Amino acid sequence: MITEEKIKNLYEQLAKEANAGGYALNPDKDFTGELVRGLLANEERYGYRACPCRLASGVRDEDTDIICPCDYRDPDLNDHGACYCALYVSDEVLRGEKELSSIPERRPAEGQIKRPPEIRRDKEEPLSLSYPVWRCKVCGYLCAREKPPLICPICKAGKERFERFM
Repeated sequence: MITEEKIKNLYEQLAKEANAGGYALNPDKDFTGELVRGLLANEERYGYRACPCRLASGVRDEDTDIICPCDYRDPDLNDHGACYCALYVSDEVLRGEKELSSIPERRPAEGQIKRPPEIRRDKEEPLSLSYPVWRCKVCGYLCAREKPPLICPICKAGKERFERFM
């Protein structure tokens, strides 16, 4: 059950994480509160916080790109000043230097999602590392360890948002 207390707690958590990561939540608290309610509803429905503005499949592996913060947040912020659902906004929007407008959908149509190919090196120069390198698909954070971290230390994305980089 989604309570006002749960909404308030997640709102505060997201605001703190956004600020720590150099982002900002939409200053319209009522609007942002409804997005937080949608994240909580999707978490109850699917077991993960899928973007409330997109249609989730209910299959985590198919929806990892739209688990908040989604893979498209940073490019949307760079190009439009806000992410697709406008939960996150740029500093220019906060300062009133940029107005929010509609944001085109970056997510490929169903069945067209392509994952980046693995990096390959010339056979003459083999790559030799003690640990695999993992990349956060949300913010690009890199780390070398046996398994990806449970939570990205930069953007707080979960371990399922990491891919083997090398």
